[in-house]
Amino acid sequence: MSRIFVTGGSGFIGTNLIQSLIDRGDQVVNYDIKPPRNIDHNSVWRRGDILDPHTLIGTVNDFDPEYFIHLAARTDLEGRNVVEYPANTDGVLNIINSLKTCASLKRVFFTSSRLVCRIGYLPRSQDDYCPDTYYGESKVIGENLVRENVLNIPCVWAILRPTSIWGPWFDTPYKEFFLSILNSYYIHPKGQRIFKSFGYVGNSVYMIEKMLFCESSRIHAKTLYLTDYPPIEVKKWADLIAVKSGKRLPAEIPLFFLKFFAALGDLLKHSGWKNPPLTRFRLNNLMTDMIYETSEVESICGQLPYSVEQGVELTLEWLKLQK
Repeated sequence: MSRIFVTGGSGFIGTNLIQSLIDRGDQVVNYDIKPPRNIDHNSVWRRGDILDPHTLIGTVNDFDPEYFIHLAARTDLEGRNVVEYPANTDGVLNIINSLKTCASLKRVFFTSSRLVCRIGYLPRSQDDYCPDTYYGESKVIGENLVRENVLNIPCVWAILRPTSIWGPWFDTPYKEFFLSILNSYYIHPKGQRIFKSFGYVGNSVYMIEKMLFCESSRIHAKTLYLTDYPPIEVKKWADLIAVKSGKRLPAEIPLFFLKFFAALGDLLKHSGWKNPPLTRFRLNNLMTDMIYETSEVESICGQLPYSVEQGVELTLEWLKLQK
């Protein structure tokens, strides 16, 4: 049994991770400003804000973790400037400071995001950045703070970049993707084959746990992507969701129609509609292949436990329970 401290364990990935750690028999703390999504996790929840260094340091020292997984963050793309994402910058520095005196600490993971680079941009090194959102910029700052200050933490460390993760307990945007197929209003660009490095959350949790306990040299001071391998084809994924849920296959329309609706969505957003169903930004993200190098992660984690089909089935079962 290990002592594992998780920040942001009430979020999507965190909820799944906390459950898996509890099932393993580990001693777990979920440090989060929000209550757990899964009420079964209330017993391990400690209310706290990573922007409150005093409470954070006290809670960490009281628990004296052996392993620390930092997931807490502001993750939406609605910020008007990078200053609106202090959890992703100041919060990271507070985390580092809270770990300086942890005598039992063996390993710490800092969770970042694939959006430190815009979709379609393949970084040439772990510190090659190309964000196109303020959220992404905040995560770049967070990663740099880790590398600049991590010598203050005498343990093995790594930065993890989840790609687009989906599955039970998810929310925007991939819950909406599933629901759009279940409600028969997802439309795919006709004839377009689009490949994405997406990840089922059960596989992501498995990868985190494998990295927690693998040989130190395989992960120390590295930046690693959390994603399934190989990439999935979006249309085949959408068709699979439809088939497994007993719905008709998603319709396809020519790309130029989608471009028209995306331009209309931009006008509606400019006019005050906060979240139109399609914009140029969303269409570009949909149309752009997103494929990451996974050979190093594959060598650590090996075969993942869930196929895309199994992930879809488990996600649809969870969605039924939410009604």
